[in-house]
Amino acid sequence: MSTKTSYGLNEIGPKSPIFSQIRTTIETPFYGNNVIHVTSLKEAYQLAAGSPGTIITDMPVFEPEVQGLDADARVLLFNDGAVSGRAAAARKILGEEGVSVPEYALKISEAVFQSRYKTMYHAEVLVGLDPDFMVKAHLLIPEGYENIMYSWMLNFQYINENYAQMYKDSKEYNHEGDIYIFSNPDWSHPDHHMGLTFFDPNHNCAALLGMRYFGEHKKGTLTLGWACANRNGYASCHGGQKRYNLAGGKKYVAGVFGLSGSGKSTITHAKHGDKYDITVLHDDAFIISTENGSSVALEPAYFDKTQDYPAADPDNKFLLTVQNNGATIDEDGRVVIVPEDIRNGNGRAVKSKLWSPNREDKFAEPVNSIFWLMKDPTLPPITKLSGAALASVMGATLATKRTTAERLAPGVDPNALVVEPYANPFRTYKLADDFNKFKQLFEENHVDCYILNTGDFMGKKVTPAITLGALESIVEGKTNFKKWGSFSDIEIMEVEGFVPNMSDPEYVAQLKARMIDRVQYVESRDTAKGGYDKLPAEALEALKKVVSELV
Repeated sequence: MSTKTSYGLNEIGPKSPIFSQIRTTIETPFYGNNVIHVTSLKEAYQLAAGSPGTIITDMPVFEPEVQGLDADARVLLFNDGAVSGRAAAARKILGEEGVSVPEYALKISEAVFQSRYKTMYHAEVLVGLDPDFMVKAHLLIPEGYENIMYSWMLNFQYINENYAQMYKDSKEYNHEGDIYIFSNPDWSHPDHHMGLTFFDPNHNCAALLGMRYFGEHKKGTLTLGWACANRNGYASCHGGQKRYNLAGGKKYVAGVFGLSGSGKSTITHAKHGDKYDITVLHDDAFIISTENGSSVALEPAYFDKTQDYPAADPDNKFLLTVQNNGATIDEDGRVVIVPEDIRNGNGRAVKSKLWSPNREDKFAEPVNSIFWLMKDPTLPPITKLSGAALASVMGATLATKRTTAERLAPGVDPNALVVEPYANPFRTYKLADDFNKFKQLFEENHVDCYILNTGDFMGKKVTPAITLGALESIVEGKTNFKKWGSFSDIEIMEVEGFVPNMSDPEYVAQLKARMIDRVQYVESRDTAKGGYDKLPAEALEALKKVVSELV
C-alpha cells in the first residue's frame, strides 16, 4: 500500500523518517477511549444529519447509491456563524523561521488534553485517485462537528471495497506515513485570535485548532498531500486540468492555475459551447509527474462557490453538502437553499464527481500546456512565454486579487493586488522546489507556457469569450503569436481592442512597474521567512531581462 499505517517495533523511534514530536503528539489521541471510528459514508451521513443545527433540505442527492449513500439521502446544510472563509494568518509551518517545535508541541498537547471529555470521531479517506499516488488520511474531530467530517469524507475518496483494493495494490512509499489531522474547532488561545493551523509537512500531520470552516480541513489535507507529492517526483498543482479529445484521435492536455475567482473552474469545465469533447481531471487539486508528464487527481468531488448558481440552476442537483448559505421554502413546500451569497460572502458546497460527466482520475498523456491565470491590468489577454526560467518564474510571481474565500488579518487591504506563487497559498515546502519542478516541465518535458489575463486590461474587462477563444486557437493549432515589443522571450496574440500601445509612455511605465514589482518580490524572497523561499539566481535574471527590454 502507498503509505505506512503500522510499524514493526524496530521501526518506531526518533531515527525513523516518519516519527517526530509533533506527529506523535497529533497521532496519539486517535487511540483514546473517547474515540469512535466512523467506517462508512452512510454512518457519517446519519451523524451529520443528526448534528444540532443541521438543516436536512428537501433536495435529494443525485444518484446517492453510486456515491455510497442510502436512496433517501438529502443535501445537508450547515452554517458556521461568523466564520465563512480561510484564515491565512493562522498558518504556522514547521521549518519556517521562528516556528518552535517545543512551543507548538505544548499547545497541541494541551488542545488534545482539553478534548478528552468530548466524544471524538475518527474518519479515513484516500488522497490521490490512481495507484500511482494514493495516501491514506485520518481525521479526528469532536462531536458537534459531524458535518465537517461528512463533507471531508465526500470531498476526498471514502474507502469502500474497490478503493481499499486499489490502495493495497498502489505504489508503495514506505518512507511516508499516513496523514494525521487533529481538529478541535472549539479551541481558543490568547496568542491565536484567528485560530491555529499548524503543519509538520515532512511528517504528514497537522493540527487545526479553533477552525470551524470546512475549507480549512479540505485545504489542510491537500497541503499535506501536495507536500508528500513534492517529495516523490511530482509538481503539486492548485489548479484545473482538462483534456481536449480532438478529431483523428488527437488529444491536448491543458493545465490552468489561478486562485478562487480567477476563472480556473470555469475554464476547466468549459466545453466551449459543446464544441469539443472534454475530459476533466479536476478543477482544484492534482499533481504532474516530472518523469513522464502524466497527472493524477487528488480528490473526486468539488468544493465550489454557490455565488454563481441561482436556486433554479440545474447544476444544483449535484450538491452533496452546503456551507454558509440560507434556506427557505419553495413553491412546492420544500426546504431549499438560498444561494448567490445572499446570506454572506463565500457560500460553498461540496459537489458530486458526477457534476462533470466526463471525469478521469489520471491523464496518462503528458500535459501540453500550462496557463498562468493573472489579474494584472498591464497584461493583454494572452501572451506566450519562451525560456523555461521565465515561464517558471512568472508562475512564481502570479498576480491576482484577494477574494471572499479568505479571512484577512486587521489592516490588510482587501483590494490590493497580491502575488501568490503558482496560485498555491497552501505550499509548505521551499518555493524553489516548485520553481524547479515547473522549470523541468517546461525545459525537459517541452510543455508550452501562456499567461491568460482574466481580469481587466487597462480598465477594459477581458471577457470569458475572449479567454476561451484564445484557448480554442491554441488547442486547434491556429494561433498567430507575434513578437511583443522589444521582448525576446514574450509573444502576444493580438486581440482587437486589447492590443498594448507600446508607444504610449504611460502604459509602458505601468507595465515596467509591474515587472519591477515581480523583480522586487523575488528579491524579497532572499530574506523573507529566513530565506526559506529563496529562488535560484536564474529566476531573478529572467525577470531582470524582461525589465531591461522595456524601453
